[in-house]
Amino acid sequence: MAIIRITKEFRFEMAHALLGYDGMCSNIHGHSYRLSVTLKGKSIDDDANPKNGMVMDFGELKKIVTSEIINHFDHSLVLNAATPGKDEILSHPLFAKVIFLPYQPTCENMLADFAERISKHLRTRIELHSLCLHETENSYAEWFAEDNL
Repeated sequence: MAIIRITKEFRFEMAHALLGYDGMCSNIHGHSYRLSVTLKGKSIDDDANPKNGMVMDFGELKKIVTSEIINHFDHSLVLNAATPGKDEILSHPLFAKVIFLPYQPTCENMLADFAERISKHLRTRIELHSLCLHETENSYAEWFAEDNL
């Protein structure tokens, strides 16, 4: 049985600011993110299984990514947990969905976080192969399992 890679793309809107950054990204700003999730595995080979011929049902992958990433990060403001003034930010009505992360919310760091969030939901015969997160139309970061063994 051949090893196959399947990919599903997701989109979400998110604002962030980079604490201590020496450029414009130290200010709150937003992006239209595009996330590609690629899984690797062998297709199910069981005529009695309704998922026969699939590595994973794209609908199942959508549920995992929506639950772990999209519902959490979409239309949120994401900040480093070390950002000063957290209480004031959280008490302001404009900031109803603020996430404080234990890391700098860069594209690169978010990918490592996303990989962990997705991987814990995959069955043993399926592996997370790669992630690609576009922060803008022409700027993105990639995560590959083979680089993170």
